[in-house]
Order: sequence, then structure tokens, then C-alpha cells
Amino acid sequence: MRIKLSVLFLFYVQLTSFAQAPDRQQFVRIETPMIALVHVRVIDGTGAAPRDDQTIVISGGKIQSVEPSATAKVPANAQTLDLQGYTVLPGLVGMHDHMFFPMGGSPPMYSNMGSSFPRLYLALGVTTIRTTGSVAPYTDLEIKRLIDSGRMIGPKMHITAPYLEGRGSFTPVMHELTGPDDARRMVNYWADAGATSFKAYMNITRDELRAAVEEAHKRGLKVTGHLCSIGFKEAAELGIDDLEHGLFVDSEFVPNKQPDQCPPGSAVSASLRQLDLNGPAAQETIRTLVARNVAITSTLPVFEAAGAPLAQTGIGAASALLNPRVLNVMSTDARVRYLQARARVSPEANFVPVLRKVMDFERAFVNAGGLLLAGLDPTGNGGVVAGFGDLREVELLVEAGFTPVEAIKIATFNGAKFLGEDGRIGSIASGKQADLMVVKGNPAANINDIEKVEIVFKDGVGYDSEKLIQSVQGLVGIR
Repeated sequence: MRIKLSVLFLFYVQLTSFAQAPDRQQFVRIETPMIALVHVRVIDGTGAAPRDDQTIVISGGKIQSVEPSATAKVPANAQTLDLQGYTVLPGLVGMHDHMFFPMGGSPPMYSNMGSSFPRLYLALGVTTIRTTGSVAPYTDLEIKRLIDSGRMIGPKMHITAPYLEGRGSFTPVMHELTGPDDARRMVNYWADAGATSFKAYMNITRDELRAAVEEAHKRGLKVTGHLCSIGFKEAAELGIDDLEHGLFVDSEFVPNKQPDQCPPGSAVSASLRQLDLNGPAAQETIRTLVARNVAITSTLPVFEAAGAPLAQTGIGAASALLNPRVLNVMSTDARVRYLQARARVSPEANFVPVLRKVMDFERAFVNAGGLLLAGLDPTGNGGVVAGFGDLREVELLVEAGFTPVEAIKIATFNGAKFLGEDGRIGSIASGKQADLMVVKGNPAANINDIEKVEIVFKDGVGYDSEKLIQSVQGLVGIR
């Protein structure tokens, strides 16, 4: 009996320790019931001009007030942080932020980064993510549960179900649908399990997509898609809510495209090289998407990493593609795979004009009234990593022609709006959750300052960015 009691006691101690996340406190920079961030520049995420010398009071995990420092009333019991020279932004809302990473191989395989990615997302200011496709859905659901209960460190998570892929998947980590009934079954099964969105993939048929959209909408849930077999206009008419990767994957302009079939090889990119964005076909697609309230998720970093030659300046700059902070969090194997892939990119590759056209399309879509979202997509050739890629996406939106303030709105408020969370997150205002990122410098004047993240607040708890990053050195590509 004494032995049994001892075992039970040890089991209880282990459970209690796990429930209290014993390593959490070492990453917390500030945690107190009342916090005042004083003399700070505020970019509020709404698209409004930055406001200098502001004071933000945080109480009970929420923003209590945002006022000019000259007139702000700081409660006597508030812990004060003087942030002169710093900027506070809303936490980023990553709308294509997988929990998995490419592991190489042929056919390609992927593995969840359940230890490194949650910390990296939060460390770099991403306080909310939508996973936008899962290869280990039960793991994603459990990680969300652990984060929500305070037993893991990471962002708020909106879980997307396993891919809705048709016949012909390029990776064995995806189930291939057998028809519309199978699509309906998958939607209902994973909605019951806790998924809150769905992602159609490259070989899905129109009938399967229609069935998935109908079932998801019955439950008040949304469907996005990385499509190829179906063009953007077709998908919009079938009721899809969001389209991933922008123009990069739109097959509708391929000459003689066959219904329900993904065009072979480089046919899509070849068609985009010839596409006139001011022509009737492209303009009709934009009008259709806007009229049907279909959002577009921009994921520029994954395409930059895969195709832009290092010799280029601006887009494809070596400093972005060979960022030592990114390389240092990778395992040796992951780093070698990526560098080998980069070495295979030809300096003569005619990729930048396509990337430019995609950027121009996204700007035209927004100018027409469309809702543009932002994400990183940590897949491709392995050069895009959680958190770092989200910041690079904001920089690339500025290279696309958006102002820094517009790019920040796309990466914060727009994502919150799509998720139906804009009443709680996505901008800085009294009453909203204190999900904030503190950066040194002024991203409104120099967007590259957005990389200088020092503190990230999630529900009013301030985490030390650099300590979180250091805790996962060498782990990306392992766990």
C-alpha cells in the first residue's frame, strides 16, 4: 500500500507540475494586474496614422486606455514601462501559419513542429494564427488546448482540418477524397472534433468543393483553398470564402484548361507571365471576388524563398533569404536542405517579374475593395520559418506598394475581421485584448524595424522575444 501511495503521489506531482508549465516564468518579461506603457508610438492596426508619445494602460489582460502621455492618468498601482523610442503594434494575425515544416524526401514529407513553432510565432509578435491546413490535426487540436489552458507557450490558434484534396496528391500526408459524400463526411467529422475552418487543395473537383462549402456553411464555418483544378472565379461562384497564395496559383488563365484538372508543369506560371492585369479577364476575376466577398491570403515569403535569385536586390535580397537568425533556429539537416535548394536557383531565373505581377494583383484587389489577409506558409523549400516569415510578409507587402501602415493593417486587423474576432483583437483600442508587439524603432518610417521585436503581450502578459527564440535554437526541422 505504501508503494502504491508513493507512486500515486509522484504521479500527482508530475501532473501538477505539467499543468503549471514550470518553464513559463523564465520567458515572462512583465506580468502584473496593471501595466502602463508610457511615451510609446502607437500604430493601432486600423490604417490610421501613427500617434507619438502615447500611454497604454493594460488591466486584467485588456487595454484599459490609450491616451497622449501628456494627459494620460496612470493608476498608482500600475507597473510602468518607459518605451520612448519604441512602437507598439497589434499582435499579428497569421492567416496561413501551419504548425508543420517540410522534411525533404520524394515524395515530400512534413512533420509538426509542436515545440519550436508555437514559441517562434509568439516570439515574433504573432499572437493569433489560423493553421490553414493540417497534416497532424489531433496534434494541432491538443497544442491549442494546452496553450489555452496555460500549459504551453504559444499564440491563440484557429485550427484548420486536414486538407480536402482530390485524387492526385503529391504527398502521402493528405487523404484523397473519393467524391462529394466523402467531402461532406470529412467536414462534419472534423467540425465535431473542433476544427473551425477547412482548406481545399489542388486536385479537388468542383462537386467536392461545392459539397464541402455547403456543409461548412451549415455550421457557420469557412472554407479557403490553395487551388489548381478550379480557377478563382469558379471557386467564388461555388461559395468559397478565401483563396490562398493570391495570383500565384490561379489556373483559370491557362489556355484550354480542362474542368476539374490541375494544368501540368509550369502552365500556370507561364499563363501569368502573359496575363494583362488591366485586361478584361483579370479585371473580371477581381470584380467577381470582391462582389462575392472572397478574401485573398497573401503568402509572399514562401515564393520569394523558393524562386527569387540571391543576385537580385530588393525582392529576393540575400539579407532576407539568408537571414542568420532564421538559419540559427534550424536543425543542421534543415539548414543544409534549404541552402542546397537555394543553390539550385538560377541567377537567370525569370521569377521576379511573376512575383511583381502577383504583388500588383494583390494591390489591385485591395484597391477594388477586396479583403487581403497575410500569412507566411512555412513549406516550400524550407526557407520560411514561423514568426520570421510573418514579419517578412509585412515587409514584402510594403515592397508590393502598400504603405507600412496599410501593410500592418493587412497583417493584423484584416485577419481578425475575417475570423470574426475584430471586436477583441487585431487593433489597439480600449476594451480589446492586450495582444501587442513592442518593437524598437518606427516601422511606419522604416518597415524593417518591425523585425526588432523585444516584448510580445498576449492577454496582458509580456513575453521576452529573444529568450523564446533562444529556447528553440536548432530545433526547427526536429520538433
